[in-house]
Amino acid sequence: MAAKIYVVYYSMYGHVAKLAEEIKKGASSAEGVEVKLWQVPETLPEEVLGKMGAPPKGDAPIITPDDLAEADGLLFGFPTRFGMMAAQFKAFLDATGGLWRTQALAGKPAGIFYSTGSQGGGQETTPLTAITQLVHHGMIFVPIGYTFGAGMFEMEKVKGGSPYGAGTYAGDGSRFPSELELQQAFHQGKYFAGIAKKLKSSS
Repeated sequence: MAAKIYVVYYSMYGHVAKLAEEIKKGASSAEGVEVKLWQVPETLPEEVLGKMGAPPKGDAPIITPDDLAEADGLLFGFPTRFGMMAAQFKAFLDATGGLWRTQALAGKPAGIFYSTGSQGGGQETTPLTAITQLVHHGMIFVPIGYTFGAGMFEMEKVKGGSPYGAGTYAGDGSRFPSELELQQAFHQGKYFAGIAKKLKSSS
């Protein structure tokens, strides 16, 4: 049976959604996997989102905590807020107490991707602090390390991401993922799919 991979994200302005789509493409390029995009529920009222200039959400379905248990591997994406995951994603994870109680996610591989506003805005602290969520669920964190190769050492151009996972810089909101950042996201999806497949076949 194919390994089922869920790419679960929250995106207010579309930056993380762009990464999620590319990660899905990367994971789908591996044989023997099924990949699905999901969004976590929004916690802000439409009126507030309108005042913040947030565009309409994408077409990905809204996930529930119980849906997570169906997956063989999970990739979580979110923007940062003061160096940590956005409250919307944290609120979703806070609702996974039932899964934690039964350890329904224990042993499942999980990866992280993210967006920050600036170079000092949390490209490492955001995934680092998010790992605590995986640990309490007994999940296996799968970083990309330096498997992306030369792209990890790019110094001439602005590039998000780190050994923890793919990332991008949003700046004032007008900057969207660069070609190199999208390539890294594709790589993360493909690399993660290979790990998830191996774990499923050995179980």
